[in-house]
Amino acid sequence: MAHKKVNLPQKVCPVCQRPFSWRKKWEKDWEQVVYCSERCRRSKDKSDKLN
Repeated sequence: MAHKKVNLPQKVCPVCQRPFSWRKKWEKDWEQVVYCSERCRRSKDKSDKLN
């Protein structure tokens, strides 16, 4: 039986400016999650240099 994923917390990625939702793998450290993906996390320095 499938269930709907409603009311999941969201954040906005500072690199790509896209919203991303809570994931089970981030359950224990959601407060420390900043980037939506590894790709954005790795490119964070590049985006700082552009601004």
